[in-house]
Amino acid sequence: MDGGAIDGGWYLDVLGFARATPWLHGFFQVFTNAGLVLVALVVAVVWWRARRGDAGRMAAVIWVPIAIGLAYGLSNLVKVLVEEPRPCIRYPTVPTVATCDFATDYSFPSNHVTIAVSAAVALLFVGRRVGLASLAVAVLIGFSRVYLGAHYVHDVLAGAVFGAGVALIGLLLRAPLTTVVVRLRSGGLCTLVGTAAAEESSPPPAVGVADVEAR
Repeated sequence: MDGGAIDGGWYLDVLGFARATPWLHGFFQVFTNAGLVLVALVVAVVWWRARRGDAGRMAAVIWVPIAIGLAYGLSNLVKVLVEEPRPCIRYPTVPTVATCDFATDYSFPSNHVTIAVSAAVALLFVGRRVGLASLAVAVLIGFSRVYLGAHYVHDVLAGAVFGAGVALIGLLLRAPLTTVVVRLRSGGLCTLVGTAAAEESSPPPAVGVADVEAR
């Protein structure tokens, strides 16, 4: 796949911006990975708090790491099938903020963005505010990947599509996951998913993002 023929100009434009803003280099070099750690911490906190809530909310939280895992697996599969070289390999004379990755670490799609967006969209089912805040983090992560010279713009957009697409499957799984949570709360995993006393009398129907109450 010839990524440069798709949006190589956009990639070079962002790198030009990066050369003009050396004071941002340190921030994006750290944030490109620290943003994922931040999202992971948010998921952990939301999970811990959901143990005291109803089974439907816990089910939404459980879906977040499942969505991340599925999206990451899909992203890696596509990488192997497409085998798109990193843009820094196509443009070896153009300086990048980050060191160029090895040739077999393919570019399409961006794993960072796939993970961040799948987590953020799945978190929208838990609460609007936490989901939107995570989406903002995902956008910054996506920009950082191009800014550092690691990805084309289309790699980032594809990662976002894959991540969001997988996370939206949660709309179909909310009810069965709620049933699973109710059963687990009556067993030996109540420390992880909460106690049976917190469960609802029946699993709620699947809801859309717009119907999720802001928390």
